[in-house]
Amino acid sequence: MTDREQYTPGPASGAQVRKDGEKWTLILVRELRHSREKVWLALTDPAHLREWAPFDADGSLGTVGTTVKLTTVGAPAPRVTETTVKRADAPEALEYKWGGFDMRWELEDLGGGTRLTLWTNIGHRFISMGAAGWHICFDVLDRLLSGTPIGRMVGPEAMKFGGWQRLNAEYAKQFGIETPNWPPQAAEKS
Repeated sequence: MTDREQYTPGPASGAQVRKDGEKWTLILVRELRHSREKVWLALTDPAHLREWAPFDADGSLGTVGTTVKLTTVGAPAPRVTETTVKRADAPEALEYKWGGFDMRWELEDLGGGTRLTLWTNIGHRFISMGAAGWHICFDVLDRLLSGTPIGRMVGPEAMKFGGWQRLNAEYAKQFGIETPNWPPQAAEKS
């Protein structure tokens, strides 16, 4: 059995929602056992992003003003978005847009590791699904940085994974929203 086959995500944690009228912001916090420099590289380098993120980048996200094409991975029709890096204060803060989503990353020293915080705006109907997806991405990132990669799990592939369905329901409960039944066939397979 491979590490990927043995992978089970932990309980939903480290997420909150801020509501400002119709605008909802998902805030995810993860404590990683790795240095900020190592985490920064994973957030900005295209080769690292291909191993864990829900998008591919055609260039580094590590320099302010750089224009990079981000391609959604795992979607039925890959979506390409051109973004300009708005902030890149290595290894502390990174900001850019991905599709219609504002992405703000902060990295703080935490003992010998890093507290990674992601702020992203997301439609309220998809907020628990987004939290579940990023939870799995962060698990994959942590394993990648530890030298035990299990491979990227994103999009419909992640949604078929039993742990994603559980996380989606747990986050929906935490956020006080109805659990989205998406994709509809996923509920039938559980």
